[in-house]
Formats: sequence, structure tokens, C-alpha cells
Amino acid sequence: MIEQNDLLEYAVVYGDYKGIPKKHVREALASGKDVIMRIDVQGAATIRQLVPNAVTIFLTAESEEKLIQRLQERKTEAPDQLKMRIVTARRELRRIVEFDYVVVNQDSELDATVDEVISIIKAEKSRVDWTPVVL
Repeated sequence: MIEQNDLLEYAVVYGDYKGIPKKHVREALASGKDVIMRIDVQGAATIRQLVPNAVTIFLTAESEEKLIQRLQERKTEAPDQLKMRIVTARRELRRIVEFDYVVVNQDSELDATVDEVISIIKAEKSRVDWTPVVL
């Protein structure tokens, strides 16, 4: 898909290729649906370049300490991979100012986090200068 230029954006994340297929995004936008992408800060920067009116939301934990605790408690990475994820998370937290919104994902409060994201989407659609994103 990379060679065929079929991805809107892609990156190597923790040793694995991750990307967003253009086709899926275009189909969703053409049908009038909102498109929500779960991407890292690199991907968000790419999307902002491609679609300047895209709305970006940085999801984070209550604190850096809580974020590290959550990563450790997941036990999904080997110790060296966990260290790399923590370093990356700290680096990404420094880029929070590049985003339009920040939503704090409180521990055990997923529904509230989802409600806050939905509120942002509704508010953005109510903006006087809102225009749909077209790729």
C-alpha cells in the first residue's frame, strides 16, 4: 500500500508499520460520516499538513505517572520495549500544544471520555466557520 500511495499517512510505530488507507477515509467522508483516526503525534502532524481544517484531539492519562503506571500494568511489552514506550510517551506529551483539544482519559471513566470527544465533535460542527473535510 505504501508503494502504491494508497495510505493517507503511515509510520513505523514500535517496530511495526501503521497506516490509514485513503480509500476508507474517502468513502466515509463521501457518505457524510465523520472520520476518527487513532494515530500518534507523527500521524496527527501529517494529517494536519494534508487537511488543515482537521480537528485534533490529544488523549492522555491524568498524569505522566499514571500513564507510566498504565503501561506497566498492561504487561504487553518486554522490559526494553516498555522503556521505549515510556520514552516515546514522554516525547509525545511535549507535543500536546500542537493539538486543538486535550481530553484526559480518567482511570475507569471511559464513558466520560467518549462523551467528551462526542461533545467536541458536536461543538466543531456548530462552528460558524465549519466546513466538511474533503480529501
